[in-house]
Amino acid sequence: MEHATHGSTPESRCGGVTESAVRYEGVTKFFPGVQALNDVTLEVAAGSCHALCGENGAGKSTLGKILAGIYSPDAGRLFIHGLEVHFGSPRDALAAGVGMVHQELAFCDNLSVAENLCLGALPSRRGLVVREEMVRRATTMLAEIDPSLDVRRRIGELTIAQQQVVQIAAAVGGGARIIVFDEPTSSLSHHEAERLFELIARLKHRGVTCIYVSHRMPEVFSLCDTVSVLRDGKHVDTRPTAQITEADVVRMMIGRPLAEYFPSHDAAVKGEEVLRAESLTSPGKFQQVSLTLRAGEVVGLAGLQGAGRSEVACALFGLEHLAGGSIYVRGSRVRITDADDAIRYGIGLVPEDRKRQGLVLSETALHNTSLPTLSRFSRLTWIYRDKERSEARVLFDRLRVRTPSLDAVVAGLSGGNQQKVVLAKWLAARPSVLILDEPTRGVDVGAKAEIHALIGELAKSGTAILVISSELPEVLTLSDRILVLREGRLVGELARSEANQERLLRLMAGLA
Repeated sequence: MEHATHGSTPESRCGGVTESAVRYEGVTKFFPGVQALNDVTLEVAAGSCHALCGENGAGKSTLGKILAGIYSPDAGRLFIHGLEVHFGSPRDALAAGVGMVHQELAFCDNLSVAENLCLGALPSRRGLVVREEMVRRATTMLAEIDPSLDVRRRIGELTIAQQQVVQIAAAVGGGARIIVFDEPTSSLSHHEAERLFELIARLKHRGVTCIYVSHRMPEVFSLCDTVSVLRDGKHVDTRPTAQITEADVVRMMIGRPLAEYFPSHDAAVKGEEVLRAESLTSPGKFQQVSLTLRAGEVVGLAGLQGAGRSEVACALFGLEHLAGGSIYVRGSRVRITDADDAIRYGIGLVPEDRKRQGLVLSETALHNTSLPTLSRFSRLTWIYRDKERSEARVLFDRLRVRTPSLDAVVAGLSGGNQQKVVLAKWLAARPSVLILDEPTRGVDVGAKAEIHALIGELAKSGTAILVISSELPEVLTLSDRILVLREGRLVGELARSEANQERLLRLMAGLA
């Protein structure tokens, strides 16, 4: 890593002279077929919590990854506390006091929490790992975040929320003075998110600079002193949050006003029963869960983290192999033992973890989209590529998927565009029942409204929809009625007209 002396302390765009922790100067970054950043200049005041906002693909995560040493800019300069820096790796960035909490988790699933946390600097003696010291270090790193987590457990055994907590601990425990939080609450429960907010407040009090990438406007305005908006790789503006409204930020992000943050779908006439589950049970996960879905109906499934929501969704799709109970499709009892059975009966699932369960990351956007429907484009061993490509293009245009081409590898797309590819896959399949598990996780305000509108369109066309979301405003806005799970059991059902956040929270927490 190289350092070069920078001039005098820069003038903060937040107003007044203050020390700059980070300054991007004319930063430009290209990827194959796309310009991710275009001449971006902005700075972040030391000790502040600075938000980066923009639609998916606007360049927010790329800007954070340049600061964290994951990418190098193709043009422009980067300054840390007044010194120009050139990072060749994340190790260089961490040595300079910069850490990052990533939106998409990246761990060695077969290793323990302690091994993952200490992977860059394993304590050793005479060439052997000193496991007692490794466990001690990992326990110390987790103490401020979640001391209840067993550092000896394998990372692959943890929930997404627990894995994200480990990642936050890695950045904080590494002693970073500047931390980029890239959608850190996207997989956290309300309680876990509140603990994170308290931690960020403590970090600010200790003088740590926090760069906060989020699509959740309440979080931005609650936590952040300043917000910078990017659109199409360009810096639009930087403003103090005290001098701007949510509507102003959204307008800058998408280039147009958004009537409502959570636009509701119109109530549609409900049709016949499409799906019914009776006494679904999976040992240790959920018990005696019964539910019905009707054509044109949107049913919400609410619950705290670990209540069994995703497990119920997987059981309906044939992925919980130990689950018992009965499933009926259009009045006929069916046996769903795997995803092929579910697809044959007209059921689709947008899973909680798109990378592990929803996509083949090494394949193209086109091939991912056509996976459940290849039989429509093939005969014997031949695939009619023109027909496959034509339908995918229509779906991508409808969902506004931003990709250099249909042949772009999915792993290289932003999180929001990956989510749209998963949605496109199931739109192509034309299911009569669509299960959406965290459908707007990690997507921006504009894309969220588009997905909400799409859910409304699908309901109007007669699709029965089950929506699982940790965001209660989303559940309340989209659902015709809401089912509540607590500790694996169905504990309540509320119509839209009688539901509110307080009633849902009381049911979810067992206080009703």
